[in-house]
Amino acid sequence: MINKVAIQGFEASFHEAAAHKFFGDHISTVQCLTFDKLFDVMQKKQADLAVMAIENSVAGAILPNYARLRASNLEIVGEVFIRIEMNLMALAGQSIDDIIEVHSHPIALLQCAKFFREHPSIRIVESNDTALSAKEIADQSINGRAALASKSAAELFGLEIIAPGIETNKRNFTRFLVLKNVNDAFETLPQSNVSKASWSFRTAHTPGSLAKILTILGDHNINLTKIQSLPVLGSEWTYYFYADLEFDQEAQYQKAKTILNSHTVDLKILGEYAQGEKYL
Repeated sequence: MINKVAIQGFEASFHEAAAHKFFGDHISTVQCLTFDKLFDVMQKKQADLAVMAIENSVAGAILPNYARLRASNLEIVGEVFIRIEMNLMALAGQSIDDIIEVHSHPIALLQCAKFFREHPSIRIVESNDTALSAKEIADQSINGRAALASKSAAELFGLEIIAPGIETNKRNFTRFLVLKNVNDAFETLPQSNVSKASWSFRTAHTPGSLAKILTILGDHNINLTKIQSLPVLGSEWTYYFYADLEFDQEAQYQKAKTILNSHTVDLKILGEYAQGEKYL
């Protein structure tokens, strides 16, 4: 049975919302202040699975999480997309003119850049979590400070939303990965309908090496939906590629994987799983 799911964040955070969307309301969450803590919790088997943000449709990829995933003993077993609505909240009775500073996670702040350009007098302060920023205001009764968080955070901590839905792009989605330890098996996880894979690899230092890989993928009707490069630490000007692949026929994917083993270096399959629903 899946009982405990590790998340980066706290009660009423977007991570918690993503965990409940994927697993339902029967699970409990193991709340982690940082992504490093989430990986530590999983390594120590203090949670059954984890839900971790990997990219946002506005702010882009959370690059360090790719490197964390490659270096870990975790694998992707699913994904979930949720619509992100950012709300500015503060103690009751205040207006936007009373706000001196706003606290939230840096990715959340980035998603509301246009709003804060229109209010240049408000100081931006980065924090570890959206919901935690709201909780601090409530716990310490801080006037003049606002938080960016979800509606559920405002309800939970008794704050008033003074500016709802201030995200710059209303098509604002975050993609979360569902992770497990590679040696763990959960019969309740979907084991069929594999239609997506995430890889990490390097290419040979020869002209056209990446182009050959892309050609092989295309020849097997595999859609490359994302490719990201990150430097290999301790090896100057060498890069890992992180790629997401989508396919309709798993047999074609398996053929391509066999062929590409000889065209890549340090190939690591980060996960093979069912695609998540992208639209709400």
